[in-house]
Amino acid sequence: MLNKIRPALGRVLTPIGRAVARTGVSPNAITVIGTVGVAAGALVLFPRGEFFWGTVVITAFVLFDMLDGAVARVTGKISKFGAFLDSTMDRVADAAIFAGLMIGLYRDGQDVLAGVALYCLVSGVVVSYAKARAEGLGYTCNVGIAERAERLIVALVAAGLDGLGVPFILTIALWALAALSTITVGQRFATVYAQAKEGAAAGPGAERESGAKRENGAEEKTPEPRP
Repeated sequence: MLNKIRPALGRVLTPIGRAVARTGVSPNAITVIGTVGVAAGALVLFPRGEFFWGTVVITAFVLFDMLDGAVARVTGKISKFGAFLDSTMDRVADAAIFAGLMIGLYRDGQDVLAGVALYCLVSGVVVSYAKARAEGLGYTCNVGIAERAERLIVALVAAGLDGLGVPFILTIALWALAALSTITVGQRFATVYAQAKEGAAAGPGAERESGAKRENGAEEKTPEPRP
C-alpha cells in the first residue's frame, strides 16, 4: 500500500542522490553497505535485548539503502543486475531483522513470541517469493495489505517502542504481522489463481501459447532498476 507514495518519495530522494553521487559511491555499494548495516544492527543488538538502539541503527541504514535507486537514476547506472542485487539484499535484511528479534525474544524467555517472529520471517519470504514467481510466469501480483514496507515499519516501530518500555506493543505487532502476512499470501494466491483460470477459460491453445511465451521469457517482467 505504501508503494503509492513511491513517486513522491523518489522526488525527495533525487536531490540527495545527486549529492551522494558526487562522492563516487556506486548504487550497488550503497545497497551492500545498507544491508550489512541492517544485518549488523539486527543480529548484534536485538539478540542482546537492545531493541531501541537496534532499531535506531537499522533505521539509519534502511534510510541510507533507499538512496541506491536515486543514485542509479542520476548517474545512469541502472541495470537489471542492480535490481536483482537490491531485491536479494532486501530479503537478507528482512531475515536478519526478524531473526534478531526471534533470538532476543527467545533469550528473554518469550518462546511463543519468538516462534511468532520466526513465522513472520518465513511468511514475509513467501509474500515476496509469491510475487516474484507470479511475475516470472507472466502474471501480475501487485496486491496485498502487508507488503515489505508495511511489515518493516510495523516491526521497527514496535521494537523501538518496546525498547523504550512500552508494554505489549511488540507482542501485538508481531501477532498482527503474522496475521497480515498470511492474508497477503492468500491475496496473492487468489489473484494468480484467478488469472490462471481466465487463461484456461480462453482455451487450451491460448494457455499453451501463454505458457510457451513464459518459458521463453517473452512475458517475464523486466525488473525495476531499484524496487
